Amino acid sequence: MPRPVKPRYVSFRPIVNSFIPSQPPPWGKEQVILSIEGLEAVRLSDFEGLDHETAAQRMNVSRQTFGRILNNARQVIADGLVNGKEILIQGGSFEFPAGTRQGRRHRHRGGKF
Repeated sequence: MPRPVKPRYVSFRPIVNSFIPSQPPPWGKEQVILSIEGLEAVRLSDFEGLDHETAAQRMNVSRQTFGRILNNARQVIADGLVNGKEILIQGGSFEFPAGTRQGRRHRHRGGKF
């Protein structure tokens, strides 16, 4: 039996839940799913410019786990952009850290906000 996934801390609620190409590709509409914690990893690393160690501490995960989350998120984003797929932002195993507006009691697994 696999070990349960430790929830990651997410301190940013996405403004939108999907990105859709303005012109669908000729082979039809396809979708990829970017998890909430993947978006948080991209935000911390690429948007805020934090190093992996600091960003991992903010998400309450190890540096190696942060690297895996970030690589997976970048792969999903690249697939969506290069192949003209809709990028849906949803799901994952995360919670808001104590002391934030959302509070720790709101835990989301696999669903939307």
